[in-house]
Amino acid sequence: MEGVEDAQGLLRIGPSTRVVLHDLGVRRDGDEWIVGRTSTRIFVAVPAAGARAVELLGEGLSVARTAQTLRAETGEEFDITDFIRDLAALGFVARIGDRPVPDAEPPRASLPWLRAHRVRFALHPVLPLLVGVLVSAAAAVLVRRPDLLPGYRDLLWSPHGSLVLFTGAAAGWALLFAHELAHLVTARAAGVPGRMRLGTRLQFLVMQTDISGIELAPRRHRLTAYLAGVALDLSVASALVIGLAVTDAGTTAHRLLATALVLALMPLPFQLMVFTRTDLYFVLQDLTRCRDLYGDGLAYARYALRRAVGSPGPGTARDGDPSARLPPHERRAVRLYSVVLVVGTVACLAFMATVTLPADVTLLFRAARGLGPSHGLAGNADSAAVLVVLGGVNVLWLVTRWRDRRSRRSGR
Repeated sequence: MEGVEDAQGLLRIGPSTRVVLHDLGVRRDGDEWIVGRTSTRIFVAVPAAGARAVELLGEGLSVARTAQTLRAETGEEFDITDFIRDLAALGFVARIGDRPVPDAEPPRASLPWLRAHRVRFALHPVLPLLVGVLVSAAAAVLVRRPDLLPGYRDLLWSPHGSLVLFTGAAAGWALLFAHELAHLVTARAAGVPGRMRLGTRLQFLVMQTDISGIELAPRRHRLTAYLAGVALDLSVASALVIGLAVTDAGTTAHRLLATALVLALMPLPFQLMVFTRTDLYFVLQDLTRCRDLYGDGLAYARYALRRAVGSPGPGTARDGDPSARLPPHERRAVRLYSVVLVVGTVACLAFMATVTLPADVTLLFRAARGLGPSHGLAGNADSAAVLVVLGGVNVLWLVTRWRDRRSRRSGR
């Protein structure tokens, strides 16, 4: 009988069973195919026979007809029953026979009113050329006017520390939001819902945009989505350079433009920290054709550490090397990336322990001691600003870190 559960609680699937699949996307990627459901952001890599099975089942062929067609095309036998159950476990199957398959509620997308047809311009091939022209114009200005290059002193545009702190934080978060919005808009133009949220990368509090589903898009669209934030940062910085060139030095407008330029440039070096899965990490992962560069790199780093310290564990033997199962091109990329991952992570954590954390603690203690009637209005205002801005960022980091760890434990 179709659609009846067996003793193990699994749906019994017979030769005549037909299934109804959810709307799935399929894209060839080398020798494999990416199959996924954009609404739930779940994607898997399957061999060519698996992609063909998805196609045949989607056309309404029964289990027996699908297996027969695959046998005729490939000369091999396939267990279509287990394959259907695997697809159902991934949430790819809507119905098995006359029985609906329970479906989890898909994650909510950010800014759902932002429709793909309204932001289609984000994928227009002319847009990168316009960004290139703007950046080139700014570079030409800096060659002629090197005095416009900003420095850290440009952040101190006002003698009032609290004003500098608050405006810097407001402008920094606004630029960060615009950076992530660029990712969201570009992904939405490619038909990917996308979701913006706060996250952590080692000791850094970041905004991040989940654009799972972009894997099914053409490579140009994928790279455009990955690089959209960097392109926006460079465009803003370039426009500010041009603005500095046409304003008089010493004016408030000039000082504010210089401050904004420093804030726009500050996130760019962070993008080089690919061991924290920055935008450039996803570009690197795509160009090296790796499935999970970070996950595989971390697994290989742990394996290499076990071997270095002489711990037996499951990775001592050759067949225990987690990178051995990967194709040669992925294996080389993963092993090289594991070195970058370890060195970069150790350097970041060491910098936090020796510089960032002591500085933050010192500033917070000074701010706490600076409160009180004996310190005057200006002193109390500056101390309160430090506690609110610096303390708030650290508390937000802790809350975000705790939320992410809880989500990982619950499998959400």
